[in-house]
Amino acid sequence: MAVDVRFQEAAAVRRTESVPYSHLSVELGHVYAEDFGDDCRELRRKFERIADWAQAIPALARRGLRPHRQPRISTCFLVDDYFHRFGSPGEVIPQVQDAAAAQGLMLDYVARESTFARHDDVELAQLMLDTLVVEPPRHTTGSRPPLSESGWLSNGKRSPGHAAAPAMTLPLPWSPPAQSGDPRHSIFVDVELWTDEPDGRVWACALLASVWQLTRLGALRHRGDTVAQPYRLPSGEPWPADWDDLPSIVQLNPAAAPFCAYRTVTMMDTRYLPVELAVRTILGQVAVPPAVTEQVAKRASGEGLQLPGELVDRLSYVFIGD
Repeated sequence: MAVDVRFQEAAAVRRTESVPYSHLSVELGHVYAEDFGDDCRELRRKFERIADWAQAIPALARRGLRPHRQPRISTCFLVDDYFHRFGSPGEVIPQVQDAAAAQGLMLDYVARESTFARHDDVELAQLMLDTLVVEPPRHTTGSRPPLSESGWLSNGKRSPGHAAAPAMTLPLPWSPPAQSGDPRHSIFVDVELWTDEPDGRVWACALLASVWQLTRLGALRHRGDTVAQPYRLPSGEPWPADWDDLPSIVQLNPAAAPFCAYRTVTMMDTRYLPVELAVRTILGQVAVPPAVTEQVAKRASGEGLQLPGELVDRLSYVFIGD
């Protein structure tokens, strides 16, 4: 009897883990060390400015849903423990919760920015770099090193550098940078993703924020598995004394809707607009594994939702000035 024996690489049959989804993930701001000076006055002002805008969130979450369907909405905030360490979880997180609650805002989840550089033994920042599909610039000389060496990512064709022209030839004329997609007028963006310093590599805020957005969208996988999923502290357990002992994402509200969502909205000060432009530049060149893309689209379709094909189009913002 002939036996049909087939061999297949393990990676080809690797399971893609699924996650629960809310309809909308709402970030109620980043929290920095400067927010805690002067008796947290700036922190309270931040939530005062956010509160009025937050009233429109339910209407945004219902967009695209079937009539009379109640949207699932989760809220979160991010603590900067990567660039500046300050306080402890037991000091900082309750103050943030109190400042939000004073404006009628419920915080469902808190996340640590440093864990989007590295989570346990997974280098998430490097994982993000590995998903980037950079379009080779046309009509360039190759004088500029590739992304893997330079640490710079653009949204189009850069101006030519000042590489020396061959002997007996005229210098190359200057030409302007050009945004990809042939828009009528270019808005060219060049993003620095990291710097190498004496103590090691420092990832840029824009890259870490891109990992954060991918995580909120439930689109980040490592060998098919989800990473940095919420953890709920056991009832009565005190906060860790050190940030490094706190899980990447902690569920604060026991009744919270799922952390990941089909769409995200981020509320922040206008001064962070350049960073978020850089985030969108990065995410516009991310290649999400097809299995993840299909999985999310199928889940959304089952709820009557048609998601934008481009991942970056699932992100929305509210930039709030003084």
